Amino acid sequence: MEIFALVTGVIFLLLEIKQHNLMWLLQAISGAASVVVFFRQGLYASMGLNVYYVIMAVWGYIQWRRDSASVDSGAVHLRRITLPVVLVSIAAQIAGTILFLYLLRILGDSMSGLDAGVTVLSVIATWWLVRSYKEQWLLWIIADVLMVVMCLCQSLWWMSALYFFYTVSAVYGFVYWKRQGEYL
Repeated sequence: MEIFALVTGVIFLLLEIKQHNLMWLLQAISGAASVVVFFRQGLYASMGLNVYYVIMAVWGYIQWRRDSASVDSGAVHLRRITLPVVLVSIAAQIAGTILFLYLLRILGDSMSGLDAGVTVLSVIATWWLVRSYKEQWLLWIIADVLMVVMCLCQSLWWMSALYFFYTVSAVYGFVYWKRQGEYL
């Protein structure tokens, strides 16, 4: 299941960089596979996060179809991030991490602190992705590096490889979106 999540996750990310709407289907498939992997490891926040990814795939598909009609063909459609969005995201990161940390400790999560922080950061990054903020890639770089660490600590070698690939791709994705982006 880890290898399947790795393969579908890599395809998803390649499609995400190019902002191809098919990526949302791959996100749903990869997310479902990751739910199983993280449940087996007792990483409940990461499991729940992947349930969120499956749900967000539907919203993302609808949002991106609408936004892509507003830009030139081949351009990456972007929205400008605002200070209120950043401030709300910081507050959500702090409050969400504290809340999840408490909940995950009760559930016996094997790495509750890291799992909570990465989960909340990934929720925010996904919301930024759906809204087409190029800065979402910066959040993904941080979250993916932390996921590599967490997966290595849990001996999830294939998932570590996946998140390492995600980290490298997030750097490329940021540069690509910055060069190819067209604001709505």
